[in-house]
Amino acid sequence: MNISPILKTVLAGAFVILCWAYSPVGIHIGLEGYGPGHLALLRFVIASVFMAGVALVMKISLPRWRDLPWLLVLGFFAIALHHVSLNYGQQGVSAGVASVLAQSAPIFSTLIAFFWLKEPVSGWRWFCVGLGLFGALLVMGADRGLAGIEPRGLLILLAAFSWGLYFVLQRRYSGHYGVLTTVCYMVWSGTLLLTVYAPGLAQAVVQATWRVNIAVLVLGLFPSALAYLAWAYVLARTEVSRAAIAMYLIPPLAMLLASLVLHEPLRPEVLLGACVVLGSVLAMQWEGRWRKGRGAPAAGQISRGSAQRP
Repeated sequence: MNISPILKTVLAGAFVILCWAYSPVGIHIGLEGYGPGHLALLRFVIASVFMAGVALVMKISLPRWRDLPWLLVLGFFAIALHHVSLNYGQQGVSAGVASVLAQSAPIFSTLIAFFWLKEPVSGWRWFCVGLGLFGALLVMGADRGLAGIEPRGLLILLAAFSWGLYFVLQRRYSGHYGVLTTVCYMVWSGTLLLTVYAPGLAQAVVQATWRVNIAVLVLGLFPSALAYLAWAYVLARTEVSRAAIAMYLIPPLAMLLASLVLHEPLRPEVLLGACVVLGSVLAMQWEGRWRKGRGAPAAGQISRGSAQRP
């Protein structure tokens, strides 16, 4: 049976969305048996072993010695800081809310590009940034009521900031390494940094239930490894801006999975806040496409393809 290239790309994109929508649900289950640090380390040990096998088959290139410190920096922001913050933060908010807040990374990429790289940012994008941050606060307040806002939820915004910073930094190497090579070294360097949480991990694995360990195994193999391979396949066959739009399906699907698997209620206020956050990020995306269509450069425009990642 021959499958058309377009259908293969669509199926790969759907696989990525499903994997990354599962991530907050898997984290929630994993936290039932592991601390945030142990969960992050175990997840990426599994991913690292899998990616090592892929690297051997695909024969990826070796990194340049002078790039090793920067690859560690990328691993710190994309893996270590991002996922430890995400795990700690999800102890205080629901899985559905976590998926929405994690999707705010492009907002922080814009702020980083303006304050650090001195890139110009249009008035429209500033409006989108403010609206997105307001939506994030609305989501956190609606999750458990204004009186029950959990400060740990702010750590998910730190995770989004960390991913946004990683994306700004990784552009330095976009011409030196392919997507697969970059992902492999990012995962391995981040896992190396996470080994500070190694003490007590073996005992935690033994004590965790089968349900928890299976959830973590799925986290390590699918959202942390296979989804990256599928995403690289998609990006090689379609425009980054077009592929990135599909990523807005992740929070709604994550909310649905959390409702079905974790029995989390779908609060109307949370859905409203989610629409504000995702709408502001989508508006940034469409500003870039509108300016491109008119032949004008988008002020402070940052490609959204790699910025999407729960």
